[in-house]
Amino acid sequence: MFQVSRTPAARLLGAAALSAAALASVCAAHPAAATAAGPGAPGGGHLTITVRDAGPGFDGTYELSCHPAGGDHPDPEGACAAVEGDTRWGRDTFAPVPEGSVCTMQYGGPATAHVTGVWAGRPVDATYDRRDGCEIARWDRMVPLLPGLGGPARS
Repeated sequence: MFQVSRTPAARLLGAAALSAAALASVCAAHPAAATAAGPGAPGGGHLTITVRDAGPGFDGTYELSCHPAGGDHPDPEGACAAVEGDTRWGRDTFAPVPEGSVCTMQYGGPATAHVTGVWAGRPVDATYDRRDGCEIARWDRMVPLLPGLGGPARS
């Protein structure tokens, strides 16, 4: 039989060890929880992107698969890289601009986009527009998944 130490430092150390073990088991059981989906990740993602009012050559509906990159999207490798580059554990890659955000009052044009599908094992149903500075920045973060319409594109 063993004896459990009752000192505060020993209890804190034991709790930290237990937390680390629990985190390690979660990460081992769910590799996607430890890191964002990256090249070679099983299952990848599949997205449907519908762009409207962006102008000739941009409007349309495109299919995109990642891992490996494919589909009828004009730049599947670049689009997958843009989404992967914005994917972080614990954060919704396609989240809308938070309510109450202070945004510049600029208009980026009438273009809209709707992205649906699955990314990093999660369902996606996101809409994009260019009605203010926050929305323009959100759109531009996803170039070339979405067409570059005047903002700086990712390289």
